[in-house]
Amino acid sequence: MNLNPYFKSVLDQDRASIVLCGLDHTILYMNPAAIRSYAKHGGAALVGRSLANCHNAHSNEMIQTVVDWFAASPEHNLIYTYHNEKQNKDVYMVALRDEDGTLIGYYEKHEYRDPETLPRYDFT
Repeated sequence: MNLNPYFKSVLDQDRASIVLCGLDHTILYMNPAAIRSYAKHGGAALVGRSLANCHNAHSNEMIQTVVDWFAASPEHNLIYTYHNEKQNKDVYMVALRDEDGTLIGYYEKHEYRDPETLPRYDFT
C-alpha cells in the first residue's frame, strides 16, 4: 500500500497496533507495533491476507456487522468493541473514508488506560 510518507510516519510511530483493512477485509498495512504484536500469527506476512483468517466465525460476523453499520451513514465512524483486561486497554473499530466520505476500509484502534510511565521530557 502506498501511503503518504507523513501519514505512514504517524502510523509507524504509534506504540499501539494499527492494522488497516479494505472493505473485503484484506489487510493492507500493519505498523511496526502490529507486526510485533502479531508475530506469532505471521507478522508482516499477514499483509495481503484476509483478516477473516485471523478470527472465528462469530468475530467475523461482528466485524462485518460493524462494516455494514459504517457503510450505512457517514456519521458512523467509531464503535467500541471490547476491553482487554490483561493489557488494560479499550479497543475500537474505526471507519476509513475518502475525501468524499465514502467508506474505503477500517482499522482497529487500541487505547491503553494505564498512566504513562516515561519521565516527562526525558531527553536521555
